[in-house]
Amino acid sequence: MKLSTIRLVLCALCAIFAAFNIALPARAGTRPQTPDVAVGAQYDSTHVYVAPDDLDRFVASFEATFGGSSTPQSLLTITPTPSQTIWRAATTPEGLISVFGFKTPIPYPFGSERTGYLVSNFDAGLRAARANGATVVVAPFNDPIGKDAIIEWPGGVYMQLYWHTSAPHYAALATVPDNRIYISPDAADDFIRDYTNFSHGSVVSDEARAPGIEIGRPGETYRRVRMESAFGKITLFVTDGHLPYPYGREITGYEVANLAETLARAKAADVTVLVAPYTSEGRQEAIVQFPGGYIAEIHSPTTT
Repeated sequence: MKLSTIRLVLCALCAIFAAFNIALPARAGTRPQTPDVAVGAQYDSTHVYVAPDDLDRFVASFEATFGGSSTPQSLLTITPTPSQTIWRAATTPEGLISVFGFKTPIPYPFGSERTGYLVSNFDAGLRAARANGATVVVAPFNDPIGKDAIIEWPGGVYMQLYWHTSAPHYAALATVPDNRIYISPDAADDFIRDYTNFSHGSVVSDEARAPGIEIGRPGETYRRVRMESAFGKITLFVTDGHLPYPYGREITGYEVANLAETLARAKAADVTVLVAPYTSEGRQEAIVQFPGGYIAEIHSPTTT
């Protein structure tokens, strides 16, 4: 068949598709555009699981380090199956945490979800996540104040999506924390594509040879990707998984104005410094462990 004839046939097919409103298949590797359901970074919490006896001590230490305020203890069922947990939330200028001290065994897969992201429309948010490659691992269920589900992104990244019956109103954060995700090179590009499309976010930087000191391997390099959206910030550590402790255990990185002053407050509140402060590419960073076992990164911008 001549090239001109092939072109005529293709044009005719396109006209037929258009006339009958038949969608052409999407190109491989693309995702459909979905609604933006993010509310704001001040509503997106790190989930912290501690023993019930450690819960109040941990919250007090966290507040002493970062400031802010917290809720009193509540005894709740926050899973779709029978369970009981003590719950407190702590709101600081550097980020929100939800703290769980389960009095019963923790139903699977709770404890694997690293963060809870508030969405403006629960059903639309879940559809958008699925359309962008996420798997729903805990189907929607009601909690005492709204709805929840747990989703999994490529690379095994678990997150909670939640919605409140009465919309919360929190002040904007002074600084937005980093959701620190360690991921395999096999899944990194799929996660970046799917998550940025879902979140309506963007890649701020993609450094193929970031300093290895940031993952406990000085003298080497690795790939570091920074992303931002209305849900907040993500720092993606693309590694081979050969990570010295405690790298990979820290879920969140908190930005503060002065790292030395923050660490002084932390030490006075029984926080242990696991990785001493070091400087890398415009940041001074340290990794700490709070009472109860919660591990976090803390950083401040360098002045030079």
